[in-house]
This record gives sequence, C-alpha cells and structure tokens, in this order.
Amino acid sequence: MSTTPTSAPKKRATPRPAASASAAAKRRALSLHIGLNKVDPGHYAGWDGELFACEADAADMRALALSKGMKPTVLLGAQASRAAVLKALRAASGTLKSGDYFLLTFSGHGGQVPDTSGEEVDRLDETWCLWDGQLIDDELYLELSRFAAGVRVLVLSDSCHSGTVTRAAPASPPVVLPGQPRPRLMPRQIARKTYRDHQDFYDGLQQEVAAEAARSGGVIDPDAALAQVRIDSSRLTGVVTKFLPSVILISGCQDNQTSMDGEFNGAFTGRLLEVWNQGRFGGNHTQFRHVIVAGMEPTQTPNLYTLGPCATFLAQKPFTV
Repeated sequence: MSTTPTSAPKKRATPRPAASASAAAKRRALSLHIGLNKVDPGHYAGWDGELFACEADAADMRALALSKGMKPTVLLGAQASRAAVLKALRAASGTLKSGDYFLLTFSGHGGQVPDTSGEEVDRLDETWCLWDGQLIDDELYLELSRFAAGVRVLVLSDSCHSGTVTRAAPASPPVVLPGQPRPRLMPRQIARKTYRDHQDFYDGLQQEVAAEAARSGGVIDPDAALAQVRIDSSRLTGVVTKFLPSVILISGCQDNQTSMDGEFNGAFTGRLLEVWNQGRFGGNHTQFRHVIVAGMEPTQTPNLYTLGPCATFLAQKPFTV
C-alpha cells in the first residue's frame, strides 16, 4: 500500500526588528563642548575675560553626552579658536544624516559687534567670545543651516546676549562685588574697542555670511527666525522653511539679563544638570526649560526657541539619541 508523503513542517519566519528600532540602531550622535575661562587679550584689547566655571561646564556636559552614547569633542581655552570651532561644526554637519543627533554647548562670554546688514533692531549682532576672536550669531546659524534635513540639533548657550530677536544689552552693566559670581558678559567698552581694532575683520565676516546665504538661495535672518515673530511676513516664513534641520536652542538668559558664572558651574549649566539628575528627568524639551527656570533667580531666565521643523523634536526627552 502506497502512502502519500507528508510535507515537511513549515518553518516559522523569524520576526524582523521593527523599522524604527533598526533605524535607531544606525543613528549617529556627536557633540561639541566649548568652554573658555579666559580669552586671548591680544585680540580683546588687553582684556582676558577671566571666569571660573566655563571649562568645568564643558567637562560636565561632555560626561552627560558620553552617558547618552554620543561621541564628544571638547575645546577648552586656547583650543577654542574660531578655526577649531568652525572646523568641528562643519565636520559634524558633513557627517550626520536624517535622524542623527548633534549636541552643541557653549560656556563663556557673550559679546556684540555692530550689525552691518541692517537686520538687527538694536543694530548689534550677538557673538560668542572664542579664544582668538568672536563668532557672530549669523555665522553660527549659517553653520547650523548646513546640517541635513532631519538632523536633530540641541544648542545650549550659557552666556550673555542669548535671548531673542531684540537682544538689547542689559539696561546697565551689573555691579560685581568681591566674592560674587561674575557675569558672562564682555564689558561694553571692551566690545567697542575690540570691534574698532578689528573692524575690517568683523565687517568682512558679515559680508561673507550674506554672500554665502545669497548663493544658497536667500538671506538667512537667524534672529527673526529664532524668535518666530511676525509670522505673517513672507520673508520670515521663507527663511524658516529653508531651514532643514530641527534645531532647539536653550539660552542662559533673556535679552536684558546676564548669565552668571559660579564656583563649580555656571548658574544655567548647574541648574540644567540638577534638573537632568543623571537622566532621571522624564519630560520633554519645553518642560525641561520650564523646570530649569523655576529654580533660578528672577534676574536670569533661560529662554527656548527653535529653527526648522521642531514639533516632534520638542516632544522628545532631552538628549534622546
């Protein structure tokens, strides 16, 4: 009697990892941490801008980045030159792709130079005081615009002049008593003399940024985009839509305030690390900023603003790779 051969039992297909998990596994995360307790007096009219806690801020933010799986770069003091910072920013923007993550932190003095483009309400461009020269805000936001669409960028700036579109200087310079923390603010007279001594250099930088923006399809007006004011303006709407990465910036203070130094960390960075609590904080970026503000002196109120499409990014927990 013949028998009908039985078919071999079918093998069950091995479940494939979810696409989101696979994509997450391939994501890259880089960070850049800049901290300057001093600047080169040769560029800043004999002023070295001595602070105490900026380099400690950079080291602590590096540790946080490492704990989240990021590959950090740290530039301290004389290492934090204009060339080194721009090189690091361009290396990151040339490497990261959609879904990747970049953390940029700065601790040091904020400064100002006269705005030659006419875009600033107060006729001043805000700056980060790097070792051998200032990095103008227009330069920074042009560099941020080079990141690919879908890259998530978080910028934390613990310096003065880091508020919104009308970033006017404080009404009067803060009085620093012996033993008190110093403001991270380049004095106005030093700012004026530094600009006067290097006017061709700083005016040239602004002209280069404007020319580069024009070549890429339009003038980038970062200050207006950051504040997201006058959204009915077709010019500003055009600027925002051309900004492809998702960028969140949390500043150390408002326009008319100063960011204070400290014994161990800057006031903003120290409070941020306290709220983060080694990753135990469970909220999103907006909640993160609110809780930070709640524990700070009323004379220093961190701000949050965005560039590009940020709704999804804002809803994530900070430092989520």
